[in-house]
Amino acid sequence: MTRETIAAPGGPSRPAGRDDAPTPPLRPGGYDPGDYAPLVVHSAEEAGVSALLLMGVLHNEAYKPHHPLLERLWHWWKPEASFGIANMHRATFEEVRHAHGLTGRWEDLRDDPAFAVRAAALHLKDLDRRLPERHVRRYSRDELLALGYNAGERNMRAFARGVPPGPMARSYLRRLRANRRRSARALAAVAGPDTPVSRAVTTRPASGDRANGA
Repeated sequence: MTRETIAAPGGPSRPAGRDDAPTPPLRPGGYDPGDYAPLVVHSAEEAGVSALLLMGVLHNEAYKPHHPLLERLWHWWKPEASFGIANMHRATFEEVRHAHGLTGRWEDLRDDPAFAVRAAALHLKDLDRRLPERHVRRYSRDELLALGYNAGERNMRAFARGVPPGPMARSYLRRLRANRRRSARALAAVAGPDTPVSRAVTTRPASGDRANGA
């Protein structure tokens, strides 16, 4: 799997903390995942996953308000709802927390965007370990990981074998592909010129990254 290693201009990216992460806006339509590009770069490097994939997931998960107050109201209306700018459900978070020794709580995802981005990156890392090296050619490895983030590990492995995704997973994949250039531009703004993610702005996504089959 090809990874983007991205450093901020002038040196390696520094750890991004809670104070560096802006609170998502209360105003509808004012949220832009690109505002979290430095966090995405750092968390992706730390977890060993693609920054472009992680940013794509944030764009795909931007369909609902992420201000902490609005997420509290959303959770009151829909108790099984997910938390944080990466929309992580409690069961998934608990798996990540136990696997990586995280000290934060699921509820902290709602109030701490940096923690939410880090948890999402670690979850993608776990999915990558569980995805077979060989998979059908119609999806890149990162696309399968994004589908796993959305539909779960079991479905991800089925898609990798060639089982057709359902309507919701197909919609998720279409949005991921549609957001690719936007995600790449946001990362290029903090990565500087002539980096893998900068070149991704004008490069089509690979369709057979370590793939096999139809």
